[in-house]
Amino acid sequence: MTRLSPAPDEMTAADGSVRAHYAAYARWLQQQPPERMAARREEAEMMFRRVGITFAVYGDKDEDGAGTERLIPFDVIPRIIPAHEWQQLQRGLVQRVTALNRFLHDLYHEQEILRAGIIPREPVLRNPQFRPEMVGLDVPGSVYAHIAGIDVVRAPLPGAAGEAPYIVLEDNLRVPSGVSYMLEDRNMMMRLFPELFREYRVAPVAHYPDLLLETLRSVAPSQVADPTVVVLTPGIYNSAYFEHAFLAQQMGVELVEGQDLFVRDGRVYMRTTSGPQPVDVIYRRIDDDFLDPLAFRADSQLGCAGLLDAYRRGHVTLCNAIGTGVADDKSIYPYVPRMIEFYLGERPILANVPTYLGREADDLAYILDHLEELVVKEVHGAGGYGMLVGPAATRAEIEQFRAAIRARPEHYIAQPTLALSTCPTFVEQGVAPRHIDLRPFVLSGKTVQMVPGGLTRVALREGSLVVNSSQGGGTKDTWVLET
Repeated sequence: MTRLSPAPDEMTAADGSVRAHYAAYARWLQQQPPERMAARREEAEMMFRRVGITFAVYGDKDEDGAGTERLIPFDVIPRIIPAHEWQQLQRGLVQRVTALNRFLHDLYHEQEILRAGIIPREPVLRNPQFRPEMVGLDVPGSVYAHIAGIDVVRAPLPGAAGEAPYIVLEDNLRVPSGVSYMLEDRNMMMRLFPELFREYRVAPVAHYPDLLLETLRSVAPSQVADPTVVVLTPGIYNSAYFEHAFLAQQMGVELVEGQDLFVRDGRVYMRTTSGPQPVDVIYRRIDDDFLDPLAFRADSQLGCAGLLDAYRRGHVTLCNAIGTGVADDKSIYPYVPRMIEFYLGERPILANVPTYLGREADDLAYILDHLEELVVKEVHGAGGYGMLVGPAATRAEIEQFRAAIRARPEHYIAQPTLALSTCPTFVEQGVAPRHIDLRPFVLSGKTVQMVPGGLTRVALREGSLVVNSSQGGGTKDTWVLET
């Protein structure tokens, strides 16, 4: 098994000292009896269950064959980020999302980056997430990814010295989820430990729904003075349905399903008890394929027939835009630093993880020779599925992946196994380090803005590097300090 670099800890430096931004919290934590922390964790679980903050796990079936409902485990120890670190991270995230939006506009218009040879044409234009229907279509403000969830980790890069940097692990531009847990985690911490918020000056996140609504309204069709916004959900059986309902309620807008909408004369309407009401902006939580049975999957019961026609006529805005998935595909991820340099003329503030592409002959040879050391991902995979963590895998799992990669090499990428930073976490054995990542949410409309922090996900199993909720991960409140 390959030996990993030591994982940095968010609270404790390599010499064992407590980092300055954790000092007050560490003193407080040392004074807490384990029984109190356990009681607070049980209280949080009871309250989350009462409110209905669950997600569906489709791999686990109940006796009726439906996906089981689970609570996402909540950890009562926060992840703390000092102000100067957040400022740098925020600059890097804004830079990255700006470049990704520029790329999407270019891809569906002039395709200058392809003509310049900065990104090869084939993996882009043959990508299943590339939508020819979007070619030549102008969207308000040239914004495609209005809501982006960018997964970042802190980890030592191979061959680099010094303090472990923040690194972008993945871009989520289609229908990124998790922001409701960021908000509810903060509410829970303020309820369980109000004294901590008197000790620390923690930057607020509660205004995220206001920023989201402001963003959605800002990209309405130009002829609309007072736009009507709705949240389009696949329905109650979707794993993120709680979040859809939560955000609609927090923004004060309607939560609709496809059957609640119809198109007449190229305009979208919502059925209401007082008659049809025009809809101007749809925050859709449905994948492209299911949005319009006339344009995409004819068997879709989730979307609205004629929606693409209304969209192409400029009578409704879809957030995120159709076709954004091509920019967050794992095979396109390695080229984002080049996008930043090409479109913005800037050096990337945040690094990528070094990535090997299965479609490249030299990279493929390296991947097959080093499977025991690498993390291998399916190009279109999500949620921690279709993934091999080489150092933690069995010989049988490695050989199974080797055969799959040889059969369809273009469907895989590989990356070094990173030692993700750890954060003190309250587990059954007490306080122990567990690996974490961070998903900040970037909103793009007339301006690019974000709330300080994001969703910290934690791998609750000792030694695990997989933080996804579907794989047994939990969440933490993320504190960005104001000073």
